[in-house]
Amino acid sequence: MQAQFTPREVAELSGTPKRTVEKAIEEKVFTTKMVKRGRRQRRMLPAHAVAYALIVRRVKYRMDAAMKRRLATALSRLDNAELRTWRFELEHAVEMDVGRLVGDSMERAEAYGFARDKLIVEDDDILGGTPVIRGTRISVYSILGRLTHGDTVADILSDYPDLTAEAVEAAAIFARSHPLVGRPGGRPWLAAA
Repeated sequence: MQAQFTPREVAELSGTPKRTVEKAIEEKVFTTKMVKRGRRQRRMLPAHAVAYALIVRRVKYRMDAAMKRRLATALSRLDNAELRTWRFELEHAVEMDVGRLVGDSMERAEAYGFARDKLIVEDDDILGGTPVIRGTRISVYSILGRLTHGDTVADILSDYPDLTAEAVEAAAIFARSHPLVGRPGGRPWLAAA
């Protein structure tokens, strides 16, 4: 089964603003499926949405909604090997080398989707449903915090020898694409003074 991603995950994996992904949904370039993950229902997009977002971000050609839908439909029919050599005709005598634009990002996206489904758990009995790495009580947000504040993956692995680099990288991507909501803890106004 091909991986599915939330709009935020597509934006994170492609380096595209979330607004670009939301606009594709509004223009009916993609249809979302509601899938229960953890405690809530989430809108999910097909894996080829990552390739689409990368192309839209990198190509400086203005595409209308019909062309975007045509591109997304064509991407949905390709596997990763075909994607590397595929060319998309924008208009007569103008085509783009999709494989060059997308590179190996689809393999990375698929690897993240597999690692996310295998390694990240949202269980109400563990830290109140905060996403954690399977088999631990290490939240994905604590991993991201450590990486943000200068620790390397090797530093984290030395502190937690049971973890893998794959788990740390998946946790960081998951935490960036599923930010915590609500009021910040402590007294943040003290830092502003």
